[in-house]
Amino acid sequence: MILSALYGCRDDRNNEIRVSESDLHQAERAFAELKEALEKDNGRLWNHRLDGPILLINKDTRIIIANEQDAKGELVRQGDCFIGKFPDAMIIAHSAIDWNGKRWATYTFPLPEDKTERLNGLIHESFHRIQPEIGFDSLFQIQCGHLDTREGRIYLKLEIEALKKALRSEEPLTHIKNALFFREYRYQLFPEAKAAENSLEINEGLAQYTSTVLLGLTPGDLKDYYQSQMDILYSSPTFVRSFAYFVLPVYGYFMKQTDEYWNSDITRKTNLTDYMLAFYKIQPTLINQEAIEQAGKNYGSDSIIKVEETRELERLAQSERYRRIFLGDSTLTIRLEKMQIGFNPGNLVPLDSFGTVYPNLTITDNWGILQVDSCGALVSTGWDEVRISYPLTITDSLVIGNGWKLKINPPWKLEKKGSGYVMTKK
Repeated sequence: MILSALYGCRDDRNNEIRVSESDLHQAERAFAELKEALEKDNGRLWNHRLDGPILLINKDTRIIIANEQDAKGELVRQGDCFIGKFPDAMIIAHSAIDWNGKRWATYTFPLPEDKTERLNGLIHESFHRIQPEIGFDSLFQIQCGHLDTREGRIYLKLEIEALKKALRSEEPLTHIKNALFFREYRYQLFPEAKAAENSLEINEGLAQYTSTVLLGLTPGDLKDYYQSQMDILYSSPTFVRSFAYFVLPVYGYFMKQTDEYWNSDITRKTNLTDYMLAFYKIQPTLINQEAIEQAGKNYGSDSIIKVEETRELERLAQSERYRRIFLGDSTLTIRLEKMQIGFNPGNLVPLDSFGTVYPNLTITDNWGILQVDSCGALVSTGWDEVRISYPLTITDSLVIGNGWKLKINPPWKLEKKGSGYVMTKK
């Protein structure tokens, strides 16, 4: 039997949606891999099965390949999958969303070629899909601006280096305790850091721990994977949000050797650092600088400090550039009402108390769609407004600036205010 190279269905506007045979096969393979991994767990890790609805979404075409039918029947069956078109007003991202009567894990398409990365991503987002059902709903994440400073990065890197040594050691406990030692000192330097880091580790750290332990890797391969992931973190432009994906899973791995289901103790109100200190019977204590400097030498502190001193000069220069762009009067300020946002968690830049610069992002809201491809946007600390550079071209429906474009929904429009612009409703 000769198979057609393309499968087709139609969307609401009678435009044919076409999915190549190779794309459909890639999706079917990924769904099968995920099903096998989750059946092995059978819901034991969280006392709740992770398998459920998944949308794979092509970022260029917005075509969906799903593993099951939506409740409204808009998706059309093709083979073992369901095909449709993702709404223009919704953000495409690795996430979990409510759409067409179901809660879905979402992942961008095409998928990673490496099976481990592919499976890790799908399990991670599957955990986010079930979070509300297992008590981790309505989580508020606090930005970790201290992790873009010299001292914050130094003591996070020392914590990571201690965890790396723990992964390579036959007696890891000393290195685990030293990792927590560096963490506690970081919290002495930045008192607000403990709650901020915890808010991200509860959300992204637990999701990543879940995905890595359900990959089905051997203990040796899993430890190698953790080390490679921490090396990837070092290549990220900033640590302010991305750290949560890489550090907690390693602590979780070691706690699992003693208590297989330690994670069942965790709730949305748990402080994970306090939990780990109690787990390893460590009493929090004031740490003096001399002791921390001596301990740091065992984990390459001299080279870490040298790198971070150079980076700090670059960071200060970058912050000054962002101040000139976003904190002057010649900007476009848009209030956020019902925002959806997609961004890269590895390149965020805190700008003191003013908010965070996102070098690239997509925001959808009542007023339209903002796409920032370069030059950045400043999102306020309270997530209630976004600032972008001065617009260069303005029409009723489309505004273009340096590295960004804004599609406006009626009845919204731009209004001149002083030397800048704001978004208002007619």
